[in-house]
Amino acid sequence: MFENLTERLDKAFHILKGRHKITEINIAETLKEIRRALLEADVNYKIAKDFTNKVKEKAVGRDVLTSVKPGQLLVKIVHDELAELMGGQAAGINLSGKPSIILISGLQGSGKTTFTAKLANWLKNKKGRKPLLVAGDVYRPAAIEQLKILGEQIGAEVYTEEENRNPVEIARNAIEYAKKNGFDTVIIDTAGRLAVDEEMMREIENIKNAVQPHETLFVVDAMTGQDAVNTAKVFNERLDFDGVVMTKLDGDARGGAALSVKAVVNKPIKFIGTGEKIQDLDVFHPDRMADRILGMGDIVSFVEKAQEQYDAKEAAKLRKKIAKDQFGFDDFLKQIQQIKKMGNLKELMSMIPGMGKMIKDVDIDDDAFKSIEAIIYSMTPEERRQPKIINSSRKKRIARGSGTSIQEVNQLLKQFEQMRKMMKMMQKGGGKNLMRMFGGKGFPGMPGMN
Repeated sequence: MFENLTERLDKAFHILKGRHKITEINIAETLKEIRRALLEADVNYKIAKDFTNKVKEKAVGRDVLTSVKPGQLLVKIVHDELAELMGGQAAGINLSGKPSIILISGLQGSGKTTFTAKLANWLKNKKGRKPLLVAGDVYRPAAIEQLKILGEQIGAEVYTEEENRNPVEIARNAIEYAKKNGFDTVIIDTAGRLAVDEEMMREIENIKNAVQPHETLFVVDAMTGQDAVNTAKVFNERLDFDGVVMTKLDGDARGGAALSVKAVVNKPIKFIGTGEKIQDLDVFHPDRMADRILGMGDIVSFVEKAQEQYDAKEAAKLRKKIAKDQFGFDDFLKQIQQIKKMGNLKELMSMIPGMGKMIKDVDIDDDAFKSIEAIIYSMTPEERRQPKIINSSRKKRIARGSGTSIQEVNQLLKQFEQMRKMMKMMQKGGGKNLMRMFGGKGFPGMPGMN
C-alpha cells in the first residue's frame, strides 16, 4: 500500500539535500513535488493544497539544529501533518450497551459481509466478546450463505430469518434473541447496492432508527479512490455514521481515499482490511500509517502482531532446546506457523524500518514457506530431530518426496545450521558472541550492539 506515494515523497525530500536551511525559495520545489505526489495518490486538489500550505507554514524560517538536516526536519513536519490529516490518533469502537449494537453500511462489493465476520473475530479474540452476526442483506442471494460460512469459520453464531424479507424486523428480532441468549455484541450486516440510491438510503436509515446502534460503521473499498470519499460523504449526510472501514487497503498503491476521507467527512477511519484472511483486520493508527508512507516502517504494529502469537511456555521450551543443542526441524516448523499467523508476509516485512524500499519490486507470495514445509514434511521424525544424519541418499529421497531439487534441500539444511548457530550464540553471550560472528563489527548501522 502507498508504494507510489512513498517513492514520490522520497524524491521530493531529496531536493533539499545539501541545503543548510529551509527557505521560501528552496522549499518551493519540494512542496510542488509533495503536492504532485498527493494528487497522483488521488487526493483531492484542495486537500493537497491545504496540506502543503500547512507544511510550508511550519517549515519556513524554522531553525535547524546542527545535528538535523533540513530534509530530515521537513520529513518530521510532513509526518506530523500526514498523521493529522488521517485523524491524529487511533479511534476506538463504542462497545457500551447490553448488548452493544454495531450497524454495518456501505455499497455492494465493498466487503461489508467479510468485514462483519472479521470484526466479530477481532472482538472475540481481542476483546473477549460474544458476538452475534445478523444476516440483514435479504436481497443478495449468496449474502446469507456467505455470512453463515464465515460465522462457522470463526465459531460465531449467525442469526437468520429465511422467510422474513423485512430487514428492520430481522434486526429488531436479532437484538431480542441476543438479550435472551447471552450475546454481548450484535453486528448487523445490511444490504448494499451498486450505486447510492434513495431506496437503499431509506432502508438503512429505517434500520438505524429502529435499533439505535451504539456504533455505525461505513465500509468502503479503498481501491475506488476519490469515489470512495464521495460515497462516504453521501452516506454520512444521511446516516451520520461513527467511523469508516477501509477494505482492500493492501491492494491500493495510491492511498488517496485513506488520506482524504477524514478531511472530507470529519469521521475517523477505525479499521483497515489488510488481506483476504479472516484475521487480516487492523485498528487504524494514523501516526503509524504516516511512518509507513514515509518509508519508516511500523515496528510497533510488527511487535504487536508478534506478541499476539507469543506463547511463554513454548518460548521457555525452545530456549531449553537451543541451550542443549536440540533445536530441530519440528521446532522450526512451529516458528513458521507462528509467522504465518501474523499475516501477509510482504506486509509484515514492510513494517520493518528500511525494508519497504528493499522489497518494493519483490514478489513475496503468502505461500513462500510452501517448499520449505514440503521438504520438512518429507523427512522422517528422526531426520527432523537430528538433521546431521541427512546424507546424500536421504537428500535424494527428501527431494523426490517434496517435489523439490537436491539443491533446495541442501540450501535449507545450510540455512538451518547457520540459524541454529546464531540462536545458540545469542543465548550464550548475547550481542558479544554474535558480533564475533560478523568479525567483531556487529551489524551495519547498529554500533555497540550488546
